[in-house]
Amino acid sequence: MPVVLWVALGGAIGSAARYGVNVWSGRMLGSEFPWHTFIVNVAGCFAMGVLVALMGLKLNVGTETRAFLTTGILGGFTTFSAYSLDFAMLVERKSYGAALAYGAGSVALSLIAVFAGLYLVRSLAS
Repeated sequence: MPVVLWVALGGAIGSAARYGVNVWSGRMLGSEFPWHTFIVNVAGCFAMGVLVALMGLKLNVGTETRAFLTTGILGGFTTFSAYSLDFAMLVERKSYGAALAYGAGSVALSLIAVFAGLYLVRSLAS
């Protein structure tokens, strides 16, 4: 099976898991704070660290398995795990300036972009 299909299958699993966390956290913790996003981001980042370390040190897995688990399942669950891994890789390569630019720039520009999108649609709709 082509790698892209493994990624798609993993993405479906990760997205369904994210939905499950959304429903569970809404029932258990309420909706006053975005617990659902907080939980999937933290859990996804922890899982990414565990998986990448295991695949790098202990498990001999192929491209399909790696893509299925990281880009697929964890990507469907939370893309924050990919962002965090990219940041960690830059730090581990001692590319501190690039890590700072990537970390801060991604957050700042993403927040600006979401507000720009909201503003654009709202201004066109009024």
